[in-house]
Amino acid sequence: MKNLLFSLSFLLLAAEGFSQEYIPYYASIVEQCSQTNITNNLTAYENLGLKRRGTASLQNTLNWLKNKYLGFGYTAAQIQEDSYTYVGSSSVCKNLIVTKIGTVYPDTFIIVCGHYDSIGGTGTNDNGSGLASILETARLLRNIPTEYSIKFINFSGEEDGLYGSSHYVSDIVNGTTPKMDIRLVINIDEVGGVAGLVNDTLTCERDQNNNPSTNNAESSQMTDELINCVGLYTTLNTHLSYAYASDYMSFQSNNEVITGLFEKNETTHKHTNTDLLIHMDPVYNYKVAKALIGATMHFAVAATSALGNADFENSNQVSFYPSPAKDTLNINLGNIKDTKYTFTLVDMQGKEVFKKQVDNAQLIESVPLQGLPKGMYLAVLQTTDKRITKKIIVE
Repeated sequence: MKNLLFSLSFLLLAAEGFSQEYIPYYASIVEQCSQTNITNNLTAYENLGLKRRGTASLQNTLNWLKNKYLGFGYTAAQIQEDSYTYVGSSSVCKNLIVTKIGTVYPDTFIIVCGHYDSIGGTGTNDNGSGLASILETARLLRNIPTEYSIKFINFSGEEDGLYGSSHYVSDIVNGTTPKMDIRLVINIDEVGGVAGLVNDTLTCERDQNNNPSTNNAESSQMTDELINCVGLYTTLNTHLSYAYASDYMSFQSNNEVITGLFEKNETTHKHTNTDLLIHMDPVYNYKVAKALIGATMHFAVAATSALGNADFENSNQVSFYPSPAKDTLNINLGNIKDTKYTFTLVDMQGKEVFKKQVDNAQLIESVPLQGLPKGMYLAVLQTTDKRITKKIIVE
């Protein structure tokens, strides 16, 4: 969490000439955000205790988060535990990553992140409030097709020095070949408000750092869009400030584009054993979650009506990409829970030209296409009880 530093903030100004449309379908999803879920998740998080490295509570919180995502309908293949250690500690810490593959740009990601560790107390505001917002966003977007892929990431090690996010960037973002393509990182840290105050303003944070500074202009543009989403889908006012001292900074130093959400009325209880729900404003937290839901749909380019959702869900969100494909075809398992399947390619004459049995499948599996003639094929994924077929083009 952020230390109390002097803050330079600005009144919200809409970018000159920039406009964003209110999308009724987005609003209908935002309105499904549940105050009950927000409050219940804050309570459950608080009851898990101090979540420091090496504690049973940290592992119990990871297990709680994983079970929440599984309860929403995400599959084991979509959920990844990312383990690491760091200098000065022998304790194994874990990040939790939940991946939802996009329909048009499956290899480009919107990252929605917040930390789940705490220091000095239960951390109900810092950062149970961010987790509650992320959980509601993940719940409501699971069945909605988005053009860009989304990763919901729950980091550990933030309170000890951004260790979880630093590890993720160095080992996974930069360890992917080619390097992971990130469109935007949205960080949510401490958005629970202060009990007894009028909590009607949300701080939106942009990158103003000089090392590097090449991502600043795009961060400012994305933060302007974030601000507009808050205005379109909530009753909250906005306050423009700068990004610092939270997990998005690990991405910032890697030259990724970042933005963030933070409470305007800052709690005096963070990092203490009084960081509890009784000192927060869960209604404000609920409104922040609504802002995040609308913004995530905007940046990930969600479907703008319910018409395409049935087909998306009927196919179990399975996809084959790219199409046209050349040397390799990727298989996205979607939300199919069976990790054993047969993949077949059938040409337009009905001849089976490729067949592969996949056991212990990951979310994404790749198959070679070398030697296949150019043309259209029927891709078939067969599990014990499901059969998904889609047309693909090989060029």
